[in-house]
Amino acid sequence: MGMVRTALFNWAFARNTGGTFVFRIEDTDSARDSEDSYEALLGALRWLGLTWDEGPEVGGPYGPYRQSQRLELYADVAKRLIDGGFAYPCYCSAQELEAQREAAKQHNRAPGYEGTCRELTTAQIDAFVAEGRLPVIRFRMPDRDHTWDDLVRGPITFGAEHVPDFVLVRANGEPLYTLVNPVDDASMRITHVLRGEDLLSSTPRQLALYEALAAIGVSDGTIPAFGHLPYVMGEGNKKLSKRDPESSLQMYRDNGFLPEALLNYLALLGWSMGDDQEFFSLDQMAQAFSLERVSANPARFDLKKCTAINGDWIRALPVEELTQRLLPLLQSDGLIGVPVSPEHRAVLAEAVPLIQERMDTLVQAPAMLGFLLVDQENFTVDQAEAAAVLGAAAAPALQSAFDALTAISQWTTEAIEGALRESLIEGLGLKPKLAFGPIRVAITGRRISPPLFESMEILGRDVSLERLRLALSFN
Repeated sequence: MGMVRTALFNWAFARNTGGTFVFRIEDTDSARDSEDSYEALLGALRWLGLTWDEGPEVGGPYGPYRQSQRLELYADVAKRLIDGGFAYPCYCSAQELEAQREAAKQHNRAPGYEGTCRELTTAQIDAFVAEGRLPVIRFRMPDRDHTWDDLVRGPITFGAEHVPDFVLVRANGEPLYTLVNPVDDASMRITHVLRGEDLLSSTPRQLALYEALAAIGVSDGTIPAFGHLPYVMGEGNKKLSKRDPESSLQMYRDNGFLPEALLNYLALLGWSMGDDQEFFSLDQMAQAFSLERVSANPARFDLKKCTAINGDWIRALPVEELTQRLLPLLQSDGLIGVPVSPEHRAVLAEAVPLIQERMDTLVQAPAMLGFLLVDQENFTVDQAEAAAVLGAAAAPALQSAFDALTAISQWTTEAIEGALRESLIEGLGLKPKLAFGPIRVAITGRRISPPLFESMEILGRDVSLERLRLALSFN
């Protein structure tokens, strides 16, 4: 979800300023990245509606946009950086690097690489090679502070002692984020980068690398403007982690959240529309978006509020559109067929408005609508509900309801409600909860359902009376 929030802010900034939103796939880690993860990324942005101007499937003047397809470029740049004196091979082992870290701790120095391999002689290199050591490639950080005007946080300075030489290429030849992103920014003419606060410490490294790329002719010297977005916090004042259940985009898709609602809520995590407006569309956000309204303070993810905004979006949808979004869920549960029959379409046209005000997520719909869609022979009453409500004490109410409904001439909501109120409340003297509770369970199979009288009109006289008759058999 944090990644989606970052993509959303970049998208909105590009749309607001008339810029170009670039979608780039960072898949140079062969141990982690796969074709499945690539397809999942594309599918996520498509589902959310965050269309990109350059990137996979769309193309653009600076492709390819998958970093795994640009490895020759990175290898060439790494060689040119070494040749230009901006980078060097480092043969330090993991044990030696750990010893450096421990020594820095003991002497209260800032941890980091100490430049051991900066000025190796040919003889030293030959000795390391003879040992079978494979080098990483490190960037030679200039000995000076780095300052930039962050788009979100204002002026920021990192002292030279806090930014040691860093690795560009692993010993196995795989390029790292620290190399590939600045190279791609330069070659793709990126002007603005909005990213998470966790990458703040990468910025001074990248600023130095941009200067080196200009010196070796890889870029024209343009350095992107950076804005670092606030953390999204989870439970216990901790940063929302990928391992937290509420962090998974797939969880929201599986649980019937609308993409519009998710983006609406994520926009509120660190940005404000102004005037206390919390319900808005993507287009409205793009029109209003400005970096001045992005806060530098951490934002807390509140699943209850996210769910409430999702409910607001469900209620704002036209009934026909909501119905279309519910069809896959109802079909997956076997409640309707493919294609949808005219009979089921007619039921949904009447029933969806009844549940629209009661839903917070789409996955609630099958349980709410199932009793209206199943054939009578497949209708069941939940056993726990039956035991709680349809006992011997309910028999008088069920029988009185059956008799009253059998006698009415017109099967309408008004006639059904009138008959039941007269027979159960006036006739038997029952309070509404005790009067209608058994009827609701008999008709819907549940104690919580869409409005009872309207549901009975949709079901029709014969089915409703049959279900009351079935409920009487529980006694």
